Amino acid sequence: MSIAPHVSPDAFNAQVDAFLGVHCSRPTHSLIANVHARVDAVTAGNVRLPATINDDEDEQAWICSPYTTYYRYALEEVARFGHPLLSAPLRLLIHGAGALLRRSRIDRAVTLNHWLVSTNSYPCLHDVDLDRAITEAKDRWPDHALWFRSLNTAHHADWLRALIRLGGVLLPSRQVYLFDDVASLAHRHRDLKRDLALLRKGEGVTCAPLQEDDHDRAAALYHELYVRKYSPLNPQYRSDLLRAWSHAGLLHLHGLRDDRGVLQGVVGILRMGNLLTSPIVGYNTALPQKLGLYRRLAARVLHEAAEQDDLVNLSAGVADFKRQRGGRPAIEYSVVLVDHLPRARRHALRALGGILRGIGVPVMKRFRL
Repeated sequence: MSIAPHVSPDAFNAQVDAFLGVHCSRPTHSLIANVHARVDAVTAGNVRLPATINDDEDEQAWICSPYTTYYRYALEEVARFGHPLLSAPLRLLIHGAGALLRRSRIDRAVTLNHWLVSTNSYPCLHDVDLDRAITEAKDRWPDHALWFRSLNTAHHADWLRALIRLGGVLLPSRQVYLFDDVASLAHRHRDLKRDLALLRKGEGVTCAPLQEDDHDRAAALYHELYVRKYSPLNPQYRSDLLRAWSHAGLLHLHGLRDDRGVLQGVVGILRMGNLLTSPIVGYNTALPQKLGLYRRLAARVLHEAAEQDDLVNLSAGVADFKRQRGGRPAIEYSVVLVDHLPRARRHALRALGGILRGIGVPVMKRFRL
C-alpha cells in the first residue's frame, strides 16, 4: 500500500519563499554552472509553485533541458547499458528522436514546481488550484510547453490523474527507488541493517554536520562523483549554491570526516513535509571501497527517515544497491501540456511519449535500471 507525502501549505510556501530569495536575486548559472534558466513562480490557490523558464538555451543540465534528458543523457545511458544487441537499435531510435525534438524546440519549456534538483517534491494536490496555475503560466509564457517533472504513481497518483485529464502527455523518464517505514525495513533487510550499524560505528570516518568553511570541499566532492564520474550533463552545483541553500534552510548537509578532520563525503538532505530527498551526494572516489562511504551517506538519509518516520525518494541509479535495502522501484514521469502550442510541436511531444511508454518503460523494468 502506497503512502502519499504531505506538507502543510504554510510550510511549503515558506520553502518557496526561501528558494525564490536565493534564485530571483542572481543569475542561475552563477550557482549552477550548466543551468541558464530563469526562476519565477505562479500562484496556485493556497500555494505558489516555483517555475524555471528555459528559452532554447544550449548545453543545459538535464534537470532544465528536456532535449538533454531525452537525447544527450539517453545516449550516455545507452553507452553504459552493456547489452550490445539492444544498444545499437536504441541509439538509432534516440538519434532519430533527437533530430525531431530539436526541430520541435522541445527546450522552449516552463517547468512548474521545479526546485532545480533531479527529484522535485510536490505539495498536496488539494491545496493547489491547478487550473489557475496553468492558466497563469500559459498567459505569461504562451510559446512554451508546460512541464511537471518527478511524478510517480506511488506518491503522486492524484497529480498524474489531474494532469492527464487536462490533456497532459505522459513522458516516462527514469526508475526511482522509494522507501517507507524505514525502521521496519532495517529489521527485514540485512544490508540496510549493516549500513546503519556502520554509520553508528564511525570506523575510519565519522559523520557530522558541515561547518561554514566546508562548502567548497563539499561542492568538489559532489562534482567528483556526479559530474566527473557519472556525467557532465548532471547539474554542476557550485559551492555558492550549497552555501545559499544551507543558509536559507532548504538543504541540510552532513559530512564524513577522516581521522585528520578532512571532509571525505557529503550528503545534502532536502525535506518537504514528511518526504526526504538527497540531491547532493559526493565522496572521495580515490579512497578504498571498504570504507563504505556511499553506504554511509545513503544510511545517513535513511537513518533520519527512520528516526522521524519519514518517506524517502532516493532517486535513480545504483538500482541493485537500493533494492537490497528495501527500495521499491517506481517509474518516474514528466507530464507536459502542449494543447496551446503549434501542431508540429504538439505532435513531436506526443510521439516522444508513445516511444517512451512503448519502449523505454519495458526496458527500464526488464533490466531493472
